[in-house]
Amino acid sequence: MAEEDKAPAPGATRAIRVLLVDDHQVVRRGLRTFLEIQEDIEVVGEAADGEEGVVRAGELRPDVILMDVKMPGMDGIEALRTLRGLDNPVRVLVVTSFTEQRTVVPALRAGAAGYVYKDIDPEALAGAIRSVHAGHVLLQPEVAGMLLAQEDHGPGPGRGGTLTDREREVLALIADGRSNREIARALVLSEKTVKTHVSNILMKLDLADRTQAALWAVRHGMAR
Repeated sequence: MAEEDKAPAPGATRAIRVLLVDDHQVVRRGLRTFLEIQEDIEVVGEAADGEEGVVRAGELRPDVILMDVKMPGMDGIEALRTLRGLDNPVRVLVVTSFTEQRTVVPALRAGAAGYVYKDIDPEALAGAIRSVHAGHVLLQPEVAGMLLAQEDHGPGPGRGGTLTDREREVLALIADGRSNREIARALVLSEKTVKTHVSNILMKLDLADRTQAALWAVRHGMAR
């Protein structure tokens, strides 16, 4: 059996498999150099643009993709939409130098699980990868502020009255950054039931994803 095909030892935790997608080789090299010293993170591949990133994601099945937004050819936002259309469950953490609202909001609406800037502290980046892999939404404070500002044009607080008590509990835990599995444990429910509650919340509030739901809850005082 080849070394890479061996199963983890009993009790061992499998490393988080990461794919790097950035058009600058020096950025990819820097990220790889740092991440390879993390015991629980493994860089499994690289791509220089969104199209290659989508292909490599299908081949390598990484747990997390670190992806820039602005790249030649297929950019990060289009790559996110393509991955979502392919129903690829990989979690995407956008790592970019672009801070404009016109870039941040479309990336998150396209399915990014997090959005951080390239000047992030290396240790904080490793923590962000672990958080996103665990099912949490990870946003730098400035990014969260941009999305909250967007809510001024979104659904009003009155829609919260259509939620059941259980849905309000689930929404509060989403705002707390909990994954479906964690919510299920906290409320003593099946994960399938939690998924149903999340779908109902998004439908009733006319929201696109968990990120918008979390920010809606914070905006309207429904977060814990």
